[in-house]
Amino acid sequence: MTTTPPLAYRDPAFMTSEEGRPIRMIAEYLAPLRTFTAAGVQATVVFFGSARLRASGPMGRYVQEATELARQVTQWSQSLPGTPLVVCSGGGPGIMEAANRGAALAGGRSIGLNISLPQEQHPNDYITPQLCFEFHYFFMRKLWFAHLAHALVAFPGGFGTFDELFEILTLAQTRKLDRSIPVLLYGSQYWREVINFDALVRHGTIAAEDLKLFEFVDDPATAMRLLQERISLAPAAADHKPSFANSRCAPG
Repeated sequence: MTTTPPLAYRDPAFMTSEEGRPIRMIAEYLAPLRTFTAAGVQATVVFFGSARLRASGPMGRYVQEATELARQVTQWSQSLPGTPLVVCSGGGPGIMEAANRGAALAGGRSIGLNISLPQEQHPNDYITPQLCFEFHYFFMRKLWFAHLAHALVAFPGGFGTFDELFEILTLAQTRKLDRSIPVLLYGSQYWREVINFDALVRHGTIAAEDLKLFEFVDDPATAMRLLQERISLAPAAADHKPSFANSRCAPG
């Protein structure tokens, strides 16, 4: 008697195969979509920054100030109708852990978009458990950073932080976003030293107007004030819900 084979989507050998890769990719979109919808998460304030920074290290002030800023953002959000803003980080240690910790100190929820890496990246203990995600594909993780973001705060970081930051700046520069996302570069001395934005304008590789896509900040109070001034809390923004492949582009 012939044994009935498993359905393709219940066959681990197929789902982990090269041919199953497109299904795995779309699963990393649809699974968070389902969770965010069920949890009522509609808008985030995203914190980027190095996984390598520690509170006891030479750049420890940034860890402490990321915690304080995330605490203030969460506390402010709790005073708003519907609590629309949720702190979101990359889910790992360093600045990411500091952001999740700050939200927890304020008694609020926070998101962790963790990425599977051979070393250094494990979910921190301060993420709201039901909002902790594990990604294999960097591009899908970056999509979720952008998809619900209503503001971005980039603390000092390395290649990963640069990658995520410039993803948002490129989307804003090319008008691929359906809303304005304020971008704050936290730590002006660091950012001005590692990236010469004025040189990009001087060499003609970006426009002077592009420098308005971000602002420098150096303390939690200033960052909080700018977030309150820049984040749109209009009804249309507050009612925004995650949807499948939402984009300003024409269908296709």
